[in-house]
Amino acid sequence: MPEGHTIHRLAADHWERFGGRPVRASSPQGKFSDSAALVDGQRLESAEAHGKHLFLGFGGLGWVHVHLGLFGKVTFGDAPAPPPTETVRLRLANSAAYVDLRGPTACALIADGEKQAIHDRLGPDPLRPDDDPDRVWARISRSRTTIAALLMDQKVVSGVGNVYRAEVLFRHGIDPYRAGRDIRRSEWTAMWRDLVELMREGVRNNRIDTVRPEHTPEAMGRPPRVDDHGGEVYVYRRALLPCHICGGEIRTAGLAARNLFWCPACQPA
Repeated sequence: MPEGHTIHRLAADHWERFGGRPVRASSPQGKFSDSAALVDGQRLESAEAHGKHLFLGFGGLGWVHVHLGLFGKVTFGDAPAPPPTETVRLRLANSAAYVDLRGPTACALIADGEKQAIHDRLGPDPLRPDDDPDRVWARISRSRTTIAALLMDQKVVSGVGNVYRAEVLFRHGIDPYRAGRDIRRSEWTAMWRDLVELMREGVRNNRIDTVRPEHTPEAMGRPPRVDDHGGEVYVYRRALLPCHICGGEIRTAGLAARNLFWCPACQPA
């Protein structure tokens, strides 16, 4: 499932190609046909993200709400657009570009109140400038749940996925099995600031890189990592490999329905 930086990047990409201009909308698959007919010819007035939720605003008409889930994909292209395949849930197009949405968990035309209800149930997002990390701290500081599980709970903090969870805990030397209430306030503040910077970098580069300059392949004289998410990391998907810092073996285990990765030596209990 895409992490929050990907959805914020999608919002920016939609705005760059379609912002402030009318769009042509269609649903070749048919599941969004009625709503696409309403969107067709309307001007895209805003594009924003909250966690893993994308919102495309069409003024008084409402918002196209998209959640990609595990299988959703977005493909941009330049005009003229080729004939769409029957798997395309929503196509937006203008004279310069098009975008196809396939396989999302959610794609719906919603009103302002419905959009606000989604925001209300989500935790603060490190990529939303006005979101308050103190709200997250209020939940974490009184919870017996592990910090690794809390970071994956979108009601607690929004947009953090499996990669950012594993990497931010490693970068701050925190055992993923520590209870939230055992995290110090200074540790949470440092993690939040780190997530803000790492995820902003993810938006800029459209990939996740979490290693510090002294641990890049060039600095360490090691081969670059080859993985479908494309970035340099410390522990994510590096089970049984040596830690870049201590040389110890990276561990993995299931937690919060996902595989957790950590270094027991660098993140002691």
